[in-house]
Amino acid sequence: MNFIDKEYEPKEDDLICLFRIEPSKNYTIKEAAANVAKESSVGTWTHIGTVNERAKRIKARVYDIDDPYVKIAYPKELFELSSIPQLLSSVGGNIFGMKLLDSLRLEDIRFPKKMLEKFHGPQVGIDGIRNLFSVYDRPMLGTIVKPKLGLGPKEHAKVAYKAWKGGLDIVKDDENLTSMSFNGFKKRVDETMKLKERAEKETGEKKEYMGNITAPVSEMKKRADYLIGKGSNYVMIDIITIGWSALQEMREYLVGKNVVIHCHRAGHAAFTRSKKHGISMLTVAKLTRLIGGDQLHIGTAGIGKMEGDQKKVLKIEEAIESMDVSEEGRRLDQNWGNIDKTFAVASGGLHPGGLPGLVDKMGKDIIAQFGGGCHGHPDGTEAGARAIRQACRAVMNGRSLEEASMENKELKKALDKWEK
Repeated sequence: MNFIDKEYEPKEDDLICLFRIEPSKNYTIKEAAANVAKESSVGTWTHIGTVNERAKRIKARVYDIDDPYVKIAYPKELFELSSIPQLLSSVGGNIFGMKLLDSLRLEDIRFPKKMLEKFHGPQVGIDGIRNLFSVYDRPMLGTIVKPKLGLGPKEHAKVAYKAWKGGLDIVKDDENLTSMSFNGFKKRVDETMKLKERAEKETGEKKEYMGNITAPVSEMKKRADYLIGKGSNYVMIDIITIGWSALQEMREYLVGKNVVIHCHRAGHAAFTRSKKHGISMLTVAKLTRLIGGDQLHIGTAGIGKMEGDQKKVLKIEEAIESMDVSEEGRRLDQNWGNIDKTFAVASGGLHPGGLPGLVDKMGKDIIAQFGGGCHGHPDGTEAGARAIRQACRAVMNGRSLEEASMENKELKKALDKWEK
């Protein structure tokens, strides 16, 4: 079978993949591309006599080569349309181990309409989250309780309370805090939710706690139920380490419960960071939106401590926060149909002084999370939260932080620590 067809016009119900391919020595880009299409669809390494007409009809087709970038169209019949694991076993499976490739990266993916119809997408989405808090004119503001590990349930709750009292909307667990011997999940939820209610009464604002339910699926369901039973509208899941099948299972389990799924991407850089090999964070983000993640960490566009340049992060933000993305350069189009938007989360090394640049680059439809940039304030967590809220107010009013700091002592101390 010939897997190269530059005259082929992709159909609405084709799944499209954009790969970056570097062939091994003695192979051309065309040969490498054909083998990627073959191995990820119906072919194998040698001639076989069992190929039927159906196999010929549903084979993948390389229709565009712009060395080192290759676009491949896959007919929908190649996939179990409701299964992300099967999808990735095809377009993200054996192909990465072929000897004729020096490197291979899945850069982008476009889902067919028939596949979109099999998924719920985000249950709450950006508009629903803003409605939950009645916050529409600024970024959502949050923190991660620090240190990551070491605090007991009451200590954890006290830190959360101070952050809420200082003006933040959301407090979340860190990615490696689940149910430890010194900080059990249920006790932590009990203590934190009590102080959440207290902070809401004292501030007159809606507050939320993202409890990390990451665990085997059966346990995640129990932890989700416990959070919901305590009045929480959120669950947090480490989506890479639990796996796509587990995320699908949890999204199905939470149907109709109006619960926000906050998706932490811990572990993604093991396969997304290389510019030549692996699977891009853009692809991870699209899969997360398809399955139903309401919030997803995507980076800080060059601000903060995490890798991720501005162009790449903004491309991801558009993919999860737009309903119709046009094909442009090395970007595939995607009409999301009835799949709702996922809220972009910017987190990692942020402090109040970074807010102007963050909003300038990423806009106001972000959830900005500050860990050390809140708790590391010279006067502690509550002052750090106040400094963040003051910085946000200044940015949204078009004022410089320097000007605003003249009348906000918490912001001034934050800028003195981190900006000088």
